[in-house]
Amino acid sequence: MAVSKKKGYSWAVSAGLNAAFAAISAKFITPQLIRYGMVILFNVMMWGCYVNSLKALSSLQATVTNFATNFLSSGLAGFFLFQEPLSPKWFAGALLIVVGVFILSKSSVEEKTNKD
Repeated sequence: MAVSKKKGYSWAVSAGLNAAFAAISAKFITPQLIRYGMVILFNVMMWGCYVNSLKALSSLQATVTNFATNFLSSGLAGFFLFQEPLSPKWFAGALLIVVGVFILSKSSVEEKTNKD
């Protein structure tokens, strides 16, 4: 995997984490103005990271990696911070998402488009 592709995945994971932080801050922060400010800040950071990931990855790889990171980190935050139960179905779905992201990371979508 090229260095730029690794950076692309790092940007996509950062985008997913920032999206999850936006949701977490919306639930944790009490003062309304600060809450909205944090949600906006994390969403702006998420979009910046996502756009940077698109520079190194295909839109499919960047979007799926971003979504998977957001899904997994939001679910785990709900479990650890809000004591929400996670069923075995959630873990099965999470495993399938991780496997799907791994398969996409190994795909040659980018090489095929560059050869044309």
